[in-house]
Amino acid sequence: MKKRQSGILLHITSLPSRYGIGDFGDGAYWFADFLQKTGQSLWQILPLNPTLTVHGNSPYNSISAFAGNPLLISPDMLLQEGYIEEDDILEPPHFSDERVEYKEVSKYKMQLLKKAYHNVKGRLTEDSNFQVFVKNNAYWLNDYTLFVALKEYFNGRVWIEWPEDIRNREEEAVQRYRNLLQEPILMESFFQYLFYKQWKRLRNYCNEKGIRIMGDIPIYVHYDSVDVWSHPEIFQLNKEKRPLFVAGVPPDYFSSTGQLWGNPLYNWNYLKETGYRWWIDRIGHNLELFDLFRVDHFRGFVGYWQVRAGEKTAINGQWVKAPARDFFSKLLKHFGALPLIAEDLGVITPDVVEVIEHFGFPGMKILLFAFGDDNPAHPYLPHNYKENFIVYTGTHDNNTAVGWFRNEATPEARQRLIDYLGREVTEETVHWELIRLAMMSVARAVIIPMQDILGLDESARMNRPSTKRGNWQWRLKRDMVSDSIRERLLKMTTIYNRI
Repeated sequence: MKKRQSGILLHITSLPSRYGIGDFGDGAYWFADFLQKTGQSLWQILPLNPTLTVHGNSPYNSISAFAGNPLLISPDMLLQEGYIEEDDILEPPHFSDERVEYKEVSKYKMQLLKKAYHNVKGRLTEDSNFQVFVKNNAYWLNDYTLFVALKEYFNGRVWIEWPEDIRNREEEAVQRYRNLLQEPILMESFFQYLFYKQWKRLRNYCNEKGIRIMGDIPIYVHYDSVDVWSHPEIFQLNKEKRPLFVAGVPPDYFSSTGQLWGNPLYNWNYLKETGYRWWIDRIGHNLELFDLFRVDHFRGFVGYWQVRAGEKTAINGQWVKAPARDFFSKLLKHFGALPLIAEDLGVITPDVVEVIEHFGFPGMKILLFAFGDDNPAHPYLPHNYKENFIVYTGTHDNNTAVGWFRNEATPEARQRLIDYLGREVTEETVHWELIRLAMMSVARAVIIPMQDILGLDESARMNRPSTKRGNWQWRLKRDMVSDSIRERLLKMTTIYNRI
């Protein structure tokens, strides 16, 4: 964050593709070209970890903190690399190009991936690139592939409901199931190899174009994940390995009853005793994937909202301190530097601000939050910014700028925006007005959701916190991006020295 720059927030699933979901294929390279041609140097995405329909398809609620989502593998790239035949993808099902239909997409793409595996499985033992991948990633891949194979073997049951010997990872049981499930384990390893092979190629292309990829690390993992099954000691679990307390946040802007996420909380005492080994592995893994990354719910490293397991809402919780300074000091000592952005939204107390400023991590500013109060000193108003921030119109958790102006902003908030700009604002102009405010600010970086570049309404919203259905589905169509939008974005980026 040494120079002025700007970029766009668009998740991979939202990219155009004829296979029902965005992937690492042609649509991703088209978007990278769009970023370069409009002067953008940052592409922010959401987590790339596997998603499941049973978990609402949320990339923040995955079965693994390390694995990649096989649904993002490009069929076109599989064809180019000789893993499948042209007939295999000649006539895909008719998928919506506006919304991801996860159930149908998963069925189609997994059949295709299995076909690719069966076409080459006899050659995998001689494939040196595949063997190197498996060896280099064994520290997470071995447990992950076994976990996925076991989930299928036990008909999708939560790991705590598996037979006691494998639930507790008894050595004999682990070896027995590895032998029994050799085929699905090898297949899952192959899927991960394809994922990371295609991702590396796309990231290299972006870097060559002067575009840095900003990833996203969820602070927590899902209870029914390989991470909790293989490392129960780093979480707050009881003797039966069930959560004692779960994560969430107290009542806030998004919900009057708070947000009860339900993720198991970390056992920070144990993590500290082990030198934060699991977190060092996780951060190191992400440094290989991204040029920089946002840490979701950063304040949870300083103090976290603890709710007893079994509560129906997040209201009855309490703040508990975490060893933030020791943790980040150890990370910096190990890595030397951390290209980390702190997601510092929500209830931010002075101790959180002190940690962010102590380590010099960039924070976030959201323009949609700036006009709700009649307060010239509001921290989200551009004249109050400092340089070491990333300013957004909104994030994936917010309404679009147009949707906010139309449905959420009070008449008073709309008037405050008009007064702040000194000119009239309408539904047709609000997105560019907010983009201009972000671009002209002193903040070193600006990230705009693609929906706001296009001026889309609330129907294009990516996520509604505290809801479990209808999220993570919005898709971009190529014909939405007109020449006039390209020209306007490039001109604004140039005017405010973010080119």
